Amino acid sequence: MSEEKNLVDPNQNISIKDVRKGAFGPSEGADTSGFGGLVTVVTSRPAAARPFGGWFDQVADAMALALSEKGLSFEQVISKVVIAQSDLTFVVKREHLLAFAQSLRDDPALRFEMCLGVMGAHWPNENNQELHAIYPFLSMTHNKRVFAEVTAPEADPHIPSLTGIYPSNNWHEREVYDFFGIIFDEHPALTRIEMPDDWPGHPQRKDYPLGGIPVEYKGATIAPADERRSYHG
Repeated sequence: MSEEKNLVDPNQNISIKDVRKGAFGPSEGADTSGFGGLVTVVTSRPAAARPFGGWFDQVADAMALALSEKGLSFEQVISKVVIAQSDLTFVVKREHLLAFAQSLRDDPALRFEMCLGVMGAHWPNENNQELHAIYPFLSMTHNKRVFAEVTAPEADPHIPSLTGIYPSNNWHEREVYDFFGIIFDEHPALTRIEMPDDWPGHPQRKDYPLGGIPVEYKGATIAPADERRSYHG
């Protein structure tokens, strides 16, 4: 959307989510990328202000009406709406995720029949919302896409599972649990899907050590990342 830069609520403060150093931003271990001097500041996305423009308002209005039929207000369920890169994202409170997803799938004005999985993110500097789950939804009926984002604190990493509404999310939720440690409540079999069952920690968290185990590749042994040459100094 060409006017996207104007779709920002002026009352919203933008917070710093992270300051990355190097190409991969490791919090521990040596920099092996050769980009140790690179510094990237990552900020939160501000809430968009009405009118959003085009079909974004139609989706928001339809969601508000669908939630009201469940006895919920839009503000009770959705903490903010973000518009960035021409995408619409609803930031949903985790205790109302199931009501939101059910409305998104079943309401005739919405009819987002497919959830295309879930992605994880870890922002350790965001107090009480360090863990993020991001869901892309597709409406084949209306040929539209929207996103939903849900946060949880590291101290209570629980988010409701969407497998009862979108069964295809089963393996995606297992992957996010495996790599980020988000516990999807009521998932039918929440076990690791790629790492061994006894693997310590969750490897895609930003505070996970950069070290690891040697890797064999075509007869050569490659040392763990923290034992390779450092490009600093």
